[in-house]
Amino acid sequence: MYMKSLILRIIIAFTSSALFLCIGSCVSAPYLITVPTDPREIEGTYTLILYGGRYSSDIENVAILDKEGDQYTFIVYAPEFDYKVKKHVPAKEALAEAEAFVRFHYAFWKAQLRAIADPSGIPIGYEVRPLYYPMDFGYPDVLDVDYIVKDDTVTVRISLKRDLRRQLFDDEGPFLFRLRR
Repeated sequence: MYMKSLILRIIIAFTSSALFLCIGSCVSAPYLITVPTDPREIEGTYTLILYGGRYSSDIENVAILDKEGDQYTFIVYAPEFDYKVKKHVPAKEALAEAEAFVRFHYAFWKAQLRAIADPSGIPIGYEVRPLYYPMDFGYPDVLDVDYIVKDDTVTVRISLKRDLRRQLFDDEGPFLFRLRR
């Protein structure tokens, strides 16, 4: 009986230590939030990041406007062939190009513009993402986009929502191949 109690205490101590380490590691790199914004508020010059558009049916597309001259630099956590970067683009031109970029897919419904706010709530960039007709993919917003800030670097992680990824690419292969069987 004493041995079972000792093993249980060791397991609880180990689990709580691991949990504490995980929570502690998350605190050092906070996630930034996006908030609705008015396009008339976008001024200045931006580095335009165009992620996706790799093939004709690519729905994993998003455009990010990184405000130049501030302390933050955006980097995309993806291979370089998955995105393009254009520097020194005026605000109106960057916004127009971002909206044109995200609208190429046949199921495009409308573009969604949101400000990316730093920990104090000040916009440091903007995100333009496509919303699709819900009947094509189940819901309009198909992306999970995370902005993780550490020091003065914002790491952008982009992926399809988990449910959609399972629907399109389950164990049997891509969704289109299952339809043909």
